[in-house]
Amino acid sequence: MIIILYTFFYQGSLIANNNNVLVNKISKNLRCLICQGQSVYDSQSDFAVSMKLLIKKKIKEGNSEKQIYDYLKNQYGEWISYDTEINKKTYLLWLFPLLLFIFGGILIFRKVFIK
Repeated sequence: MIIILYTFFYQGSLIANNNNVLVNKISKNLRCLICQGQSVYDSQSDFAVSMKLLIKKKIKEGNSEKQIYDYLKNQYGEWISYDTEINKKTYLLWLFPLLLFIFGGILIFRKVFIK
């Protein structure tokens, strides 16, 4: 009987632990809209606390990580996530550093090797 109770409570604590790990993982990847430069995980603002509770609630409801991100992006916009996706709104953001690198390389090559 004791073994069964122990197994039941141990399994419950593992599930709670996994949920906390997922809450931390998601909240580390979200910007706090109140505190500039801080993630929801790092911030102690009311917004961050309520966001962590919302994430925990969504996990308990059975939502996947992607569903939670999609919900939050619909509510607060793409800016809330530190991981921006490549789409027609952000492709220039992703391509600009590459283009700048290539252009700089061409300028340096011309300056050094072509006299």
